[in-house]
Amino acid sequence: MKQDSLAFLLSDTSRLLRRRFDAKARSLGVSRAQWQVLFALSRNEGINQTGLADYLEVETITLCRMVDRLEEAALVERRADPADRRAWRLHLTPTAHPLLEKLRGIGEGVVEDAQAGVDPDGLAAAMAALSVIRANLSSRAEPCVKKSGVK
Repeated sequence: MKQDSLAFLLSDTSRLLRRRFDAKARSLGVSRAQWQVLFALSRNEGINQTGLADYLEVETITLCRMVDRLEEAALVERRADPADRRAWRLHLTPTAHPLLEKLRGIGEGVVEDAQAGVDPDGLAAAMAALSVIRANLSSRAEPCVKKSGVK
């Protein structure tokens, strides 16, 4: 039997974690797109819509629609950017904080389930290795892709 590559294991584990979290978050009436925006915004409060779209790797118009729905649910508010009349800064409302705490609790439970039966030393070693891998990928410039001369 062929051993899975590190990239496949990381991707598949991430997918399964998201799916498990998603199923539990739905009980709170929150979609994947919504909880991703809320978590990202909790880490980047006051970011503008373009910056948050870049952070989430979605199109600006897609994020705008998500923020519209979150604003209608009284979870996010847009505030005028004092430095740019055309831009909006995004902020969580007081209503969002209890929801985020519930979502964090769900996340902790999912991670606890995922780590069940894993040796603490092995988990620490895996975390250390993944931290180095993430740092390697974060600190290195994207490789340049040469364009062919074909028009």
